Formats: sequence, C-alpha cells, structure tokens
Amino acid sequence: MIPFLDLNEINKPYVRAIEEASLRVLRSGWYILGKELQIFEKSFADYCEAKYCVGVANGLDAIGLILRAYDFPERSEIIVPANTYIASVLPVSYLNLTPVLVEPDPVTMLIDPHKIEQHITPLTKAIVCVDLYGRSCEMDVVMDIAIRNHLKVITDAAQAHGAFYQNQKVGSIAHATAFSFYPTKNLGALGDAGAVTTLDADLAEKIEYLRNYGSRERYKNEYLGVNSRLDEIQAAILNVKLPFLDKDNTRRREIAKRYLAEIKLQNLVLPPADRISEDAWHLFVVRHSDRTSLIRHLDQAGVQTNVHYPLPVHKQKAYANLNHLELPITEKIHDQVVSLPLNPILTDQEVSHIINAVNSFENQQ
Repeated sequence: MIPFLDLNEINKPYVRAIEEASLRVLRSGWYILGKELQIFEKSFADYCEAKYCVGVANGLDAIGLILRAYDFPERSEIIVPANTYIASVLPVSYLNLTPVLVEPDPVTMLIDPHKIEQHITPLTKAIVCVDLYGRSCEMDVVMDIAIRNHLKVITDAAQAHGAFYQNQKVGSIAHATAFSFYPTKNLGALGDAGAVTTLDADLAEKIEYLRNYGSRERYKNEYLGVNSRLDEIQAAILNVKLPFLDKDNTRRREIAKRYLAEIKLQNLVLPPADRISEDAWHLFVVRHSDRTSLIRHLDQAGVQTNVHYPLPVHKQKAYANLNHLELPITEKIHDQVVSLPLNPILTDQEVSHIINAVNSFENQQ
C-alpha cells in the first residue's frame, strides 16, 4: 500500500539534525521565547520576503491573533471562503465577529474574488483568503477590492509554504498571513506550531504582546493577551527543516506536473495546471462524481487516499446557525473531492503506480 503520507519517512532525512537541535535546547535550560525562536522568526520572515514573523502556538491561533490585534468591534463581518477547513472560520467566531461565507470558484476551489463585493456591507472589516491545497488566491483582485472598501486582508497560508503569486511570495502580499506548521504541512514541526508574517511593524509588535499574555516585559501587561507561543524545541526543528523546503516543493511540483499530464481518466476533474511552478502543491485534489467507488478502487489497487474535506463548514453541527445557507458550489465540491498522495518522498515508480491506478478506474465502471 502506498500511504497517503508517512510522517516517519518524511522526517527520516532530518532525524540526526533534529536530535542534535532538540538536545541543544534541552541543555540550554531556556525553552520558551529564546534564541531558536528568534532565529526562526528572522529566517522565515526572510524566506517569505516579509519584514516580520511572529511565532505562535498553531495556525488557528495565528489567524485569531491577527484578528485580535486589529481589534474589530464585536459583530463586525469577516468575509471567509465557504470551501475551507473549519479552522479558518473558528477564530472569527471566538472573537464574537460574524463570518460571512463566500462561494468558491469552481475551477480553483478557492474563494471567488468576483463574488466578494456583493457580500460587503458597512459592517465588513476584513477578508480572509485561504490558500487551499497550496495555491494562492487571486490576490491582485482581492487587494484591489480591499483598498477600495478600506478592508484588511488576512491570508490563511497553512497549506501554502513557499507558494508564489505573480512572482511574489505568499506571506508578503496580504496585510497579514497566518501559517501552520502542523506535522503534515510542507514545512512541518513535530507538534503544533504556527506563525504570522507581515510588513506592518505595529501589527507584528502587538501580536508579540498578545501571544504572551499581553506582555513583552515580565509582569507588565499592556493588553488582554493569550498564551500562544512557538516553543524553542519546535522552533529548533523548523530551523533544521526550513533550508530544505524549496527542494521538497520542487519535488512536489514535479509530481504534480506528471499527474496533470498523465492522468487521463474521463470525468475526473483535475486541479488547474496554469501555475505549476508557483503553487506549493500541499495537496493534489481531484473531483469525481462517484468518489466512493473511486476511493474503493484505489484502495484495492494499493493507493491510500484522503478527503479534504467531507463536510463543509456551514453543514457542521458547530455552525448550526449557518445550516440554512445555500452554497451549492461548495457542497458539490465537498461531495466529490479526493486527495491523491503527493509528497516529496514518493518515488517515480510509486507515482507511476498511482497514475495507472487512477486511469484503470475507467475500466472498472
């Protein structure tokens, strides 16, 4: 069986360096807000072509801390994609803000920028763009809308480490960008971890306060903050792996290019191929009207798949207040999507096997 993702194999090349880095932190006696974090924040800001990076506990907190730092009035409306993981929406609700769900473009499956303006009201304060599957949203269109309507733009780039949009790195385009370093991500820690990147010095400084109980000087609290810090061991692990991110992304792009060129199954909707060299290809998500049979066929052929995501936000029990929404494009996507294995440790032979397994489904129908 070709696993969808084998984290043990993903991290195997870095084991010795990770062990050394972890031991270095252990022996230092300093485990929170120390040198490893400072190194990572500088390195990742440089990598993203941003001026500032603030390490936080996870990707959900990264979005939440950005929203908290902007201090929008309660019940302000925040535009979010309807097709996303619930973690992109939860921080909006936590702060008593109102999520306004916008349908995706049926081709890219990302928020349709041409549908955003019809949802803007006097209560709208920000747009959250989610770079789902590793592809950047159409940021030139989104930023133009934001400028004309005096809105902030926040990008959830949890799946887009190293992606580009029009030759500009994700992490330096929006007013603020949230990253997750959950172990499955293109740049993954060995636990929960996250960061915010921005060009805004004041915003970065406020988030530095907010992540640490509202304090930068011990026992002096300027804001009502939270406890959301990227710890030294996870920062050290990310320092080990960051130099290899571009190499890994290059391999992901090679595999995606083969999938796009060689998968010929009729009635299978492939992701767009117009930005192969810019997308980070965190996931390779296809669509089929008979997803259940396709998944069963691939499993029998020795290919493990995944579904990102089976149930949209507005159909979750946690968002019962949104269950009435009619979002047909989103619902169709969630009924059809299947994620094929795509990671830098796949061999050429395994990629060929996956392609042949997908193409052979036609003969089973």
